[in-house]
Amino acid sequence: MRTSILIVTLAACSGAALAQDDVAAVQKRLAERFPEVRAEQITPAPVAGLFELRIGPQIAYVSADGRFIVRGDIIEVATDANLTEARRSAARLAAIEDVGEANMIVFAPKQVKHTINVFTDVECGYCRKLHREIDQYLAQGIRVRYLMFPRGGPNSEGWLKAEQVWCSPDRSAALTKSKRGEVLTVKPCSPTPVQQHYSLGLTLGVQGTPAIVTDTGELVPGYVPPGELAAYLETGQSG
Repeated sequence: MRTSILIVTLAACSGAALAQDDVAAVQKRLAERFPEVRAEQITPAPVAGLFELRIGPQIAYVSADGRFIVRGDIIEVATDANLTEARRSAARLAAIEDVGEANMIVFAPKQVKHTINVFTDVECGYCRKLHREIDQYLAQGIRVRYLMFPRGGPNSEGWLKAEQVWCSPDRSAALTKSKRGEVLTVKPCSPTPVQQHYSLGLTLGVQGTPAIVTDTGELVPGYVPPGELAAYLETGQSG
């Protein structure tokens, strides 16, 4: 409620300033005030008088004069739609696509109905459970794109194993072996995308593994059985 009141107040206060400036001028002014944000990452928000600032998948709102920042979600009252989460989901997908599929380990069915992006740790029990059932996910038409997220961080045993998987001639087979607990003898190589995957996961708010980003950009924490996940992807409702 406080956030809603603040949004309305800011809209009223900044409306006059916005009326005097065109969007490009406001974008330029705000980009100068927030140097970590490029002008193209600043767009008019759904609420009059506010602009959206997007830094990766992070969304915030700022008044046109740059004096006030609002951190919170904008909900459309008539539809109860979370407009901020929709933008956040799109930003998640864009950030993942920036990694590039060539820098992921992909398991794909013959007919793809949905694609999920899974932040995984080779030592995580539920990550191993998910991968043991990979054929069932594929049978549901779900393509699985793995990104490495060693929960122990850099220099941990899980990090070393993730790099060994990536440096293997057959990464898919190596990932399967590593998740079975088999010891890989591959020496780490450089460069690998493990740091990029890990940093992205932190930015997206990944706190545990597996963490699934669906093809609509929703972040789903934890393991979801193949049939239940397929139903969710199709209908938006858990089984």
